[in-house]
Amino acid sequence: MRDFSTDIADVLRRIGEAEKYLKVAELRERLAALEAEVARPELWNDQAHAKRVNSDYASVKGDLDEFDGIVRTLDDVRVLHDMAREVDDASQENDIEAGLAAARAALDEVELRSLFTGEHDEADAIVQINAKDGGVDAQDWSAMLLRMFTRWAERRNFAVEMGDVSDGTEAGILSADFTVRGRFAYGLLTSERGTHRLVRISPFDNQGRRQTSFATVQVWPVLDDVQVEINDADIDMEVYRASGAGGQHVNKTSSAVRLIHRPTGLVSASQQERSQLQNRENALKKLKTMVAARAEEEREAELARIAGKQALAGWGTQIRSYVLQPYQMVKDLRTEVQSGNVTAVLDGDLDEFMEGYLRWRRTQAGD
Repeated sequence: MRDFSTDIADVLRRIGEAEKYLKVAELRERLAALEAEVARPELWNDQAHAKRVNSDYASVKGDLDEFDGIVRTLDDVRVLHDMAREVDDASQENDIEAGLAAARAALDEVELRSLFTGEHDEADAIVQINAKDGGVDAQDWSAMLLRMFTRWAERRNFAVEMGDVSDGTEAGILSADFTVRGRFAYGLLTSERGTHRLVRISPFDNQGRRQTSFATVQVWPVLDDVQVEINDADIDMEVYRASGAGGQHVNKTSSAVRLIHRPTGLVSASQQERSQLQNRENALKKLKTMVAARAEEEREAELARIAGKQALAGWGTQIRSYVLQPYQMVKDLRTEVQSGNVTAVLDGDLDEFMEGYLRWRRTQAGD
């Protein structure tokens, strides 16, 4: 019977570290307070407050349940290991290995969460993609990025709400915006903010020449109770027919709304509702979030400049290259994370790049 004592000790060490960085003792106190708040009969008199309380309760309870589950798994493994060693029962080795593997995988996920240090990392995310240099290839590349992000969201069981999709002149899309809903959606998708570069043999070039195309991605957190005032005179409003991906019309009336904030150039759109008024309200709420987040980013960049720190990669910077010809490679230019499986990456396998960015972000913040 194999001795798993060293493996068990290593997982136990990781659990001890997790207990510290998760601040488990504080979470248990917070859970008790939230349970008392949730039980108050008058809680739902203020629905906005009640939703925040219930969301906090679900998050805290989920974190504690996951941590406690890891502890229970290891306890079961230790008992099984001790009993099997006592009678030299090698038939239990597979179950012990499976239990240790489950505990390690759960700890990997918990450790990833410790990297979410941003104020809004737990929030939902608003994402915008825009085709840049490269003509029709850039428009096709933008559509490929849209598919990549939606497939990634599906892998994580995140919900995707499509906003405004502007079809390309010959293929692909000129631009698209969508909202990703799920815990840590914004924290994960901050890794994608910037310019994405594609190198390939152009399918639109009759001579089969290699083409370099660019598309930009911007990401904002979905913020509740945004305290931002926007002057109506600074907004241009456009209405159009709501449509789904690929130009499939949802209805035949001009109910979709696009708002353009002239001072910042930010654009927000909504086509989810049948009512033009409701779509305008949704687009305005999203626009306020974007304006508030832009102001916060500018403040952080200025503080980093004053402190002499390297600002984190942001809007307009080239962050990642996707090369299909003459070789196949995806490489993040900030973190040096790379993959030779371009097909998998374009099919939404982005977790390695996102985790690499979060680790890189933490090192940058600590400089």
